Amino acid sequence: MDQDRLAKQLLQHEGIRLKPYKCSANKLTIGIGRNIEDVGINEQEAFYLLFNDIDAVTTQCQKNFDWFDGLSDLRQEAIVNLVFNMGLSKFMQFKKTIAYIADGQFDQAGSELLNSRYADQVGQRAIDVANQLAGIQ
Repeated sequence: MDQDRLAKQLLQHEGIRLKPYKCSANKLTIGIGRNIEDVGINEQEAFYLLFNDIDAVTTQCQKNFDWFDGLSDLRQEAIVNLVFNMGLSKFMQFKKTIAYIADGQFDQAGSELLNSRYADQVGQRAIDVANQLAGIQ
C-alpha cells in the first residue's frame, strides 16, 4: 500500500479542519477525518500536542516579556505553566504579579499569585507554581 497516495486521497475526500467540528455522522471530528469522539487520541499524540503547545507558549512568553529569557529555567517553566493554563490575555491581567517578576521580587510574585481567584480555582497547582516562582522546590 502507498500511504502517501492514500493520504492525499483521504485529504481530498475528507478535507482538513484544524478546529473540532461535527461530521456528517454528527461525531466530533478534527484534522483529516479523525473522529475524536469515538477514537480519541493516543498517548503519543497527546505528548506530541503537549510539546507543540509548550513551544508555542514559550514563544509567546519570549515575545511579550523582555525579562523572560533572563529567568532561571524553573521560573520560565512556572510562567509557561501559567500562560498554558490561563492563556496569555488572562495572564496579562496579573499586573502586580508580572511587575514583581520583572523586578526580580519572586517571593512577592508568588504571594500575589496566591492572593487571586485563580489560586482558589486551581488549588495545589497555584501553590506549586508560586513556590516555583519563589525558588522553593
